[in-house]
Amino acid sequence: MAASNDRRVVVLVVPGTPSWAPPGRTPTAWHHALTEDTYELLADLAQVDVAVAVAAGDESSLAAIRDLTWPGTPVYAVSGANPVLEAIELAGPAAAVVAVSYDVPDLPGLLIGKLFRALGSADIAVTPATDGSLAAIGVNLPIASWVQDAAPTFDSTLAELEAVKPRRHAVAIGPGWHRLRSAADLAQLDPGLEGWDATRSLLRRP
Repeated sequence: MAASNDRRVVVLVVPGTPSWAPPGRTPTAWHHALTEDTYELLADLAQVDVAVAVAAGDESSLAAIRDLTWPGTPVYAVSGANPVLEAIELAGPAAAVVAVSYDVPDLPGLLIGKLFRALGSADIAVTPATDGSLAAIGVNLPIASWVQDAAPTFDSTLAELEAVKPRRHAVAIGPGWHRLRSAADLAQLDPGLEGWDATRSLLRRP
């Protein structure tokens, strides 16, 4: 394992309770499919360690997520107050951590690499989602005080971060992507892209 001064971690942040599902699918099955696919794409990344944080989950939800991960992957609980920053802090020690929302099963791994590179000069680097939220949030450790005060979550907006940044290049903005937060978002999935097998399989079922 890399030393903490150059170690990079990607932490997948998963809600403890399923919230929605496409018509004809159960929220639990959909939640697990999204989580599995997003975890798999992160696990394939080179030169990073991967962890999973379950927000406001109980022991049964933690166990269910552990069943979707490779042996040795840290899976831990975080509170619902600010799951992103808590997940990032618990993922350390590291030089930088990128937190990724569970609902991006087709996210290109290249976009995560772009966030890590951007953190060479920025305090925080984000992947904006098409609905105005954030799909991924990366920070250097220790977390800058202004980022702690801003307390970003995946529901934060770029405008909120831009309004409080202390200097011009404190916030880096990576290429955008999409999250699957409603049935309307399914149209953004590209069947030609490799991956997202569990999500694809579930959607194909009659």
